[in-house]
Amino acid sequence: MNSNPNRLSQETSPYLLQHSHNPVDWYPWGEEALSKAVAENKLVLISIGYSACHWCHVMEHESFEDESVAQIMNDFFVCIKIDREERPDIDQIYMTAVQLITGSGGWPLNCFCLPDQRPIYGGTYFKNADWKNVLLNLAGYWRDKPNEAVEYAVRLTEGIRNNEQLNFVEHQEEYSHQNLVEIIEPWKRQFDMAEGGYNRAPKFPLPNNWQFLLRYAHLANDNTIHVSVRLTLEKMAFGGIYDQIAGGFARYSVDDRWHVPHFEKMLYDNAQLVSVYSEAYQLCKDPIYKEVVFETLAWLKAEMTSHLGGFYSALDADSEGVEGKFYTYTRSELKDILGADEELFSIYFNVAESGNWPEEHTNIFFRKSDDKTLASQLGINEAELRETINRSKTKIASNRATRVRPGLDNKILAGWNGLMLKGLTDAYKAFTEPEFLAIAIRNASFILSNLRTETGDLIRFFNSSGSVKSAFLDDYASVIEGLIGLYEVTFDEKWLNEAATLTENALSNFLDKATGMFYYTSAGDEKLIARKYEITDNVIPSSNSIMAHNLYKLGHLFDNQRYIDISSRMLSNVFPKIRKYGSGHSNWASLLLNIVYGVNEIAITGPQFENRRKEMEQHFIPNKIILGGITGTLPLLAGKWDKETRVFVCKNKTCLVPVNTIAEALKQINQT
Repeated sequence: MNSNPNRLSQETSPYLLQHSHNPVDWYPWGEEALSKAVAENKLVLISIGYSACHWCHVMEHESFEDESVAQIMNDFFVCIKIDREERPDIDQIYMTAVQLITGSGGWPLNCFCLPDQRPIYGGTYFKNADWKNVLLNLAGYWRDKPNEAVEYAVRLTEGIRNNEQLNFVEHQEEYSHQNLVEIIEPWKRQFDMAEGGYNRAPKFPLPNNWQFLLRYAHLANDNTIHVSVRLTLEKMAFGGIYDQIAGGFARYSVDDRWHVPHFEKMLYDNAQLVSVYSEAYQLCKDPIYKEVVFETLAWLKAEMTSHLGGFYSALDADSEGVEGKFYTYTRSELKDILGADEELFSIYFNVAESGNWPEEHTNIFFRKSDDKTLASQLGINEAELRETINRSKTKIASNRATRVRPGLDNKILAGWNGLMLKGLTDAYKAFTEPEFLAIAIRNASFILSNLRTETGDLIRFFNSSGSVKSAFLDDYASVIEGLIGLYEVTFDEKWLNEAATLTENALSNFLDKATGMFYYTSAGDEKLIARKYEITDNVIPSSNSIMAHNLYKLGHLFDNQRYIDISSRMLSNVFPKIRKYGSGHSNWASLLLNIVYGVNEIAITGPQFENRRKEMEQHFIPNKIILGGITGTLPLLAGKWDKETRVFVCKNKTCLVPVNTIAEALKQINQT
């Protein structure tokens, strides 16, 4: 640890500040570093990570805090440290480079570039000795074979620019149920029918995959998919990946049974999982799903919400330098905390005397069965079981409060807040809990007040110092989606109008009119070595797929055919990729699902509109657009006002006879 801070000490990112006392002469991304590389003809090291990344911390401790390593880095390279959550545009480019070089990627991401930013080599985590060898070999390579390095950089940069190329189309495809079957059938072969998720380790939640599959199973009446989705949701809820004490999910499990998590908790995962479990509850009414949503949102409120109403980004995996230390307990610790309740608690959460996480000799709490089954096996009353477990969880939570907490990444990102806003509106649909709506409205107000410039452009992240970083496409897409969701639970058109304003901004600054797709960066952004589209759905749906959904919905709500046409062209562009790789295009597949099955446009008007809306949301109708109120300007509401409360079901530009009850409306929906 260097007592003298480096240039990163002037940054606001928690991740960059973590490196501000390294002996490495780190630069933030910017003109100073890039000009120095050109002036001194040095290779550039672009090192990318994020604050909750465990292996980023390990590499920092092993290498970046090592004076001998830092000396090599400082002598031969211009070293730039980047927070991937602040600059996903840069991360996107150099992650592609490393994937092309090595066949895989991840963080920490370390990419070596020519002075003009074109990459020549990269990787992820390196041990100290390996890192020294890489540094010295590359320094020698640049000194002895610069022309060869340039030739390789030319080829690699071309590969980055051509990565994820699409065969762009001018006309919309004709889609059928058979197209969906062709996507689903090979996908099924990946399912783990014993532990849920996919047949592999590590296991990531991938919430958008299961959201699409839940919707498909319901609409297509596919019982195999239905069983797999429910198994996955239950196994995740019972697993160590879920914080059984305070709620919220870790980023992934390192094993194939959701047991040992990588303990970092990310806002974007939990936002989407709230949506999935809420939708699953609408369909199945499983109390486990409700418990997950309520506990996760309680965790959000307690640990992840700023005093202004914005949501923080992540909790670290480590505390006191040990991964998972905050969350795990030995049995002897539990006996001291719980007393007579310990035995039942340990049975419930599968605590072992020597530790159920044997590598660390401690316990991760996880469940194997529901309360009714376990109570029957133990011969006790189910209510008694719940009372003991709830009392014990409260005691464990109190004990945790005395521990050193994991680090908090207190960045407030527009896009991730948009995802959580959508999660809150989905939770309110399913559970009608007033607090969920209140938190959602407060968050939307925060975004619109604090994450926009005076000209209406979105800002990537909230910064109390006043500096501004323009937003990327994922920020626009997710905030727009969240605002549409807020309209759907309030019928307050101001949220929809804000969504439409941001959509027009995105169309002006991100749309590639030649292809119909959206660039990830705005036309006014800094020019990097490539300007790319984000198309593949990963742990977060791609920004293009979210925008395609937004345009489809807004096009119907505002009767704007241009929006619908752009959305249709986007889907046609990506359709061949969906057929080849469904799980990597699940959000696109959800849009395809809407088109194949048709969208129910449900208008609820009149004095009892809110009660009818709530009643409608107790039924799982994934292919719907809902609107209404007692007044409004949307074209779909024209001529639908009356003194009595009525429900209109429309499909394919045709409206059925208005009805007075949700039961009658459901009959119409099921008959169309």
